[in-house]
Amino acid sequence: MRRELPAWSGAAMMGWLTFVLWLDRAGGPGTLWLQRGLGLLTWLVLALAVRRVSPLVRAQTLVVVAFATAVEYVFSPTLEVYTYRFHNVPAFVPPGHGLVYLSAFALGHAAVVSRHSRAVVALVLAVGAAWAGYGVLLADRPDVLGGFWFGCLALFLLFGPSRPLYVGAFLAVSWLELVGTHLGTWVWGTHDPTGAVTIGNPPSGAAGGYGWFDLAALLVAPRLLLFKDRVTGGRPAADACSGRAATPPGAV
Repeated sequence: MRRELPAWSGAAMMGWLTFVLWLDRAGGPGTLWLQRGLGLLTWLVLALAVRRVSPLVRAQTLVVVAFATAVEYVFSPTLEVYTYRFHNVPAFVPPGHGLVYLSAFALGHAAVVSRHSRAVVALVLAVGAAWAGYGVLLADRPDVLGGFWFGCLALFLLFGPSRPLYVGAFLAVSWLELVGTHLGTWVWGTHDPTGAVTIGNPPSGAAGGYGWFDLAALLVAPRLLLFKDRVTGGRPAADACSGRAATPPGAV
């Protein structure tokens, strides 16, 4: 059975990441060693957090970390769609993605969200649509990418397998994007590499990306557990043998 993460743990993990962003910025220029230290501490926080969840959710979190880290290195230092202030991928970012995923899981399964799931989904869609519409139509810096990502988020919320998680992702990712860009930890370029797609700072629908991370986790994690069981000689879990997650994060 899945061991639930309480909602307060999601808020605590988001608080830690907010504190990390503030410390990183407060350290001033040339403080790469501070970033590395914050990265080690964030890995420790993630290690403690995944101890509270089932092996399946733990594997899903690790898949998200791997997938998101690959995306970071392609889209930041390589394509420069967004740029960190030292033109690197800070050491706290890879484990930070794992904490964001677990935070979304915990916040999306809060009691108040579960009791009013339809109303909460409708509220997220309304707020997200208003933000995306403003970015595309009214903002001084047009945000077509944000509108596209909001479209992805809307599709995941309406038809995806992990709706509560997408609600939590909207809260967590939107908050961190606003904080990170406000502090100058990263800045988004005005256009994508082709020059055809405009980008806000931050893009309004950034949380839509976590729908794809979750999809990768749902597809890959059960196979990781099967591989682990074969290597260690352990008894495969029924969920892993079936090739699917019977209790995926956020499943309704």
